[in-house]
Amino acid sequence: MAIVTLKGNKINTIGNLPQVGATAPNFTLTKNDLSTATLDNYKGKKVVLNIFPSVDTGTCAQSVREFNKEASTLENTVVLCVSKDLPFAQARFCGAEGLNNVEMLSDFKDGNFGKNYNVAFTDGPLEALLSRSVVVLNEEGKVIHAEQVAETTEEPNYKLALEAL
Repeated sequence: MAIVTLKGNKINTIGNLPQVGATAPNFTLTKNDLSTATLDNYKGKKVVLNIFPSVDTGTCAQSVREFNKEASTLENTVVLCVSKDLPFAQARFCGAEGLNNVEMLSDFKDGNFGKNYNVAFTDGPLEALLSRSVVVLNEEGKVIHAEQVAETTEEPNYKLALEAL
């Protein structure tokens, strides 16, 4: 299990992120139109997984904005923003913010993404939500960068994630 903090207080996830060089676990997530997306849908593209607890918090919202800005300049790359927020809330946020370079995906149905990527919190006030992390995959679905943010209220290292591409 990984230990991170929320405002300095320790909280745990069910495990550690997939390691660099590993094949990324497949996933089935829900799109804003309630259809499903799997990792196979993005085969042949580089994938940035921006993972966070809820788009309704300032830091999470900022990560979506920042990756949306960067995504417009990336070739053969898709940025997937993953949380347990309902697809309706994700769509509302992106619509209100005018964000259309990222794809919002929800793990609300069964939580298997959080389990397979080991980012589900197991205790604390965010129990069952997803730990702020960034996982970058190459075109073959191999992990080329993984960061689990140590303090949940802080933003990920965008520069390192994008340099991995």
